[in-house]
Amino acid sequence: MKDTDTSGENKHPFDYDLYVIGGGSGGVRASRIAAGHGARVGLCEESRLGGTCVIRGCVPKKLLVFASQFSEAFADASGYGWQVAGAEFDWPEMVAAKEREITRLEQVYGRLLEGAGVEVHAGRGVLVDAHTVVVDGQRYTAEKILIAVGGRPAVPEMPGAELAITSDEAFDLPELPKQILIVGGGYIAVEFAGIFNGLGSDVTLSYRRDRILRGFDDDVRRFVEAGMQGRGVTFRYHDIPVGIETLDRSPGQSHRRVHFKDGSHLDTDLVMFAVGRNPHTVDLGLPEAGVQTTDSGVIPVDDHSRSNVSNIFAVGDVTDRVQLTPVALMEGHAFADSEFGGHERPVEHANVPSAVFSQPQAASVGLTEHEAREQLQSVEVFRSSFKPMKYTLSGRDEKGMMKLIVDEASNRVVGIHLVGPDSAEILQGFAVAVRAGLTKADFDRTIGIHPTSAEELVTLRQPVD
Repeated sequence: MKDTDTSGENKHPFDYDLYVIGGGSGGVRASRIAAGHGARVGLCEESRLGGTCVIRGCVPKKLLVFASQFSEAFADASGYGWQVAGAEFDWPEMVAAKEREITRLEQVYGRLLEGAGVEVHAGRGVLVDAHTVVVDGQRYTAEKILIAVGGRPAVPEMPGAELAITSDEAFDLPELPKQILIVGGGYIAVEFAGIFNGLGSDVTLSYRRDRILRGFDDDVRRFVEAGMQGRGVTFRYHDIPVGIETLDRSPGQSHRRVHFKDGSHLDTDLVMFAVGRNPHTVDLGLPEAGVQTTDSGVIPVDDHSRSNVSNIFAVGDVTDRVQLTPVALMEGHAFADSEFGGHERPVEHANVPSAVFSQPQAASVGLTEHEAREQLQSVEVFRSSFKPMKYTLSGRDEKGMMKLIVDEASNRVVGIHLVGPDSAEILQGFAVAVRAGLTKADFDRTIGIHPTSAEELVTLRQPVD
């Protein structure tokens, strides 16, 4: 894309004002906003536009969560007078429907970039210096470069590791496994455990620590674990697999044997690793461009997403700040406004709400109780545990939990943690309250909507010990 004047001399020293490596949420948002500010923008993507979230993350995973929840709805229906007989699940049809939707979204992303005037190149971009990117043999130069390549699932080193899958492959399995071992205890492991369990698989979750969802509020961890156990998920704590081998498969028999550190073994149809994600920076040419990374491949950046090289920036999971799609969108937008829109916007990562689409669902914003007690002089905790109204007639023996963390000195609500139906939808609105610094008195003055679970958050009056 050379822009030349009538005399043949370049108007611009570079092909682009901005070149973006990576067509996921952060890269696409930054490209569109920068182009809207008048920048000449190029972008490359080695896989499919949309990145992890659209192609192999949030979107297809949520669709599978919806699919898996029908089994619970059918089971609960009899309590409300419904008789559901003969319901069957078709895994290949679900996979096909999922693929149609993400293909539609991929095309939407393409149209948005085209409409914004962004030039898209297919292939993996590799830096050769601080201003030059090579994509499929073609060289492109840019004044500024944005790295938004995201991450990839980590695979632990052990004999037979190649016999397992990761979340990337879980969406396109040829058949639904009768049994599956999921290795990990974070939100990806927990969400897929709920998905496969709801679709009828026998699920075992193996985690090297003492409880799932490390980093979340302890009550959230406890209530989610109890809900998963009530649905039939088996937990193996304080143990890790050390090897996987193939068994001769006979009809109706498992064909993977997993050996554990304690000397035991488990036979299963499928093994899935969900032990974290690593930045996708290998062979990206970062040393050639002078960009510093950590030992794990993370690109350290400042509050303006700038790396140690003044014209090279990074957003999203590759920076390992907060690995959430809306955060990558915010970072990409702030970068484009700051560098091309004349509106300096440092990125803020405080009070970012998050949800775990586990079964039961969980959502959090702000400080956990443990963090609050470490950081604040005096803390009040308000907590309610109750059976959601939805389960009163179905007979499901499961409790939800709602919790407020309050800074006693200022009366500000500094944390909210929920477990139960629609937790994510409920929390989105209340996250605004935490972000705005509203007090417990503000919550108390708010009239609840009855009968809802959400009204608990404005009717909690007695702090717990």
